[in-house]
Amino acid sequence: MQKLYPSAEAALDGVLRDDMLIASGGFGLCGIPERLLKAIQDSGVKNLTFASNNAGIDNEGIGMLLRSKQVKKMISSYVGENKEFERQYLSGELEVEFCPQGTLAERMRAGGAGIPGFYTKTGVGTQVAEGKEVKQFDTGEGPEDYILEKGIFADLSIIKAWKADETGNLMFRKTARNFNQPAATCGKICVAEVEEVVPAGALDPDCIHLPGVFVNRIVVGAPYDKKIEFVTTRQRETA
Repeated sequence: MQKLYPSAEAALDGVLRDDMLIASGGFGLCGIPERLLKAIQDSGVKNLTFASNNAGIDNEGIGMLLRSKQVKKMISSYVGENKEFERQYLSGELEVEFCPQGTLAERMRAGGAGIPGFYTKTGVGTQVAEGKEVKQFDTGEGPEDYILEKGIFADLSIIKAWKADETGNLMFRKTARNFNQPAATCGKICVAEVEEVVPAGALDPDCIHLPGVFVNRIVVGAPYDKKIEFVTTRQRETA
């Protein structure tokens, strides 16, 4: 099966539609599938729901799709660096489902494993628990409340990896692995944007982070610019 496509647009051809739920990897601007996100923007699809740790920053990452008003809902953990996100949320233009980071990762992993829901203590007694089923479990120190969280079953997963072989086996580079791995598994179709493709068998099996069985399509996005969310410098001290 040929998994390598010549462009991000080609890799998403026949996949995109309005009202999709998309699971997107990345953490801030680290490990985001930026070529795929740009192709989604250019396609013009709208009313999208994104499950992603955050929405990038203004006009970068999912932030560019917020600017073009193509996102109707975010399922996210951290949203503090995006002014347009803030504006749309406070004005009622954007629906937001806040989800703790560990819970979000587990919801993606659960969806990929076919698990419809799980109970967790995270968020008990907070706004996160509102409207969710509460059940008591005794784990050895007396009964405690747990809330039911639902697995994420996405229509599409878009992720960014470092290397792929021709069969779709992936390696991530350091912290860019972040949410890419669980996001990849929970979509009906997974499209991976990578920096390099090598022949099948060239990757050490012990170093493969995501088996190719989870990856349907691959596109090479390199070369990339290193984008920094915040450039912080200190004033040079006088001698």
